Amino acid sequence: MIGDGSTADTGPQPGARRPSVLAPGQRPPQFVVFSWDGAGEDGNRLFSHFRRLGARYGATQTFFLSGLYVLPKSQRMRYRPPGHARGASDIGLFRPADVHRTLDEVRAAWLAGNEIGTHYNGHFCGATGVNAWSAAQWRAEIRQAKWFVEHWRTTTGWTGMRPLPFDYEKELIGGRTPCLEGRAAARAAGRSLGFRYDSSGNGTQVWPDRTQGLWDVPLQRLPMPGRPFEVLSMDYNYMANQPKGGGFGAGEQMRASLMGGFHRAYDGNRAPLIIGNHFEQWNGGVYMDAVESVMRTVCRKPEVRCVSFRHLVDWLDVQRPHVLHELRKLPVGHRPARWPR
Repeated sequence: MIGDGSTADTGPQPGARRPSVLAPGQRPPQFVVFSWDGAGEDGNRLFSHFRRLGARYGATQTFFLSGLYVLPKSQRMRYRPPGHARGASDIGLFRPADVHRTLDEVRAAWLAGNEIGTHYNGHFCGATGVNAWSAAQWRAEIRQAKWFVEHWRTTTGWTGMRPLPFDYEKELIGGRTPCLEGRAAARAAGRSLGFRYDSSGNGTQVWPDRTQGLWDVPLQRLPMPGRPFEVLSMDYNYMANQPKGGGFGAGEQMRASLMGGFHRAYDGNRAPLIIGNHFEQWNGGVYMDAVESVMRTVCRKPEVRCVSFRHLVDWLDVQRPHVLHELRKLPVGHRPARWPR
């Protein structure tokens, strides 16, 4: 047991496997990362739904937990957001029942091999939001996100509930910033607190590199069917680039875009495909249906590994540096005549 008993070091994560090194000339696997911003189990019950789907289709995922989702509303004054009034937040806090369900889901997700990352806390965007924070302010935000997870027994009084089965100081190795803002200072703060990656960027389908000492694994620009531009690989961005209300075929458009991005990588440079989502029923849930369809389709294909960010960076860490250097030189969608040796 750790601290007040909210967490416990139970040893290696069940099902964890040591990553293998590519043999000379071997084609890389096609990694696909399904990730979720602000993961929490509210009335939509989408956390539990996609946790079960991941188990069904062989996908381990990354759940970016908002620290406030394990802090009951009655305890909101424990949060001291940088640059904002004590207890302030641009996302709502959960009722006790939802906090309880979220803790249950976090526990079950980790035991099934998924990763628990962070979406930080108050989700402040815009001119007065996280983009204006210094590295020191980000460190304060990260420490609070950890504290809420590590002390939910203190804030809820649920001393009879089982602890989360991991040491969050070791488990937390990366996150995604609110609105993809403030990333340079957030990276500096995260690196100083043991982070290994960041997924807050706006990128393309190329192999990851390190930025500010962290693996940079951003969301990616993918073809938007029927439109003359590419769109960021996240449900919110599809909705923002569609007619108000989504229109007919909004979910299918997102699915076709994700599948187009998948095939561009799978048949090309094999760059990991990064997909971001929210547990939201926007436009009647059509984007959730699209994600489910893509997971069901791609995770069963040969040489595809649907993994968490932790599993991806574990794999990147053990590869020979010159091989990764050669992979990073491959343009979007380009399949080489032969793979690096």
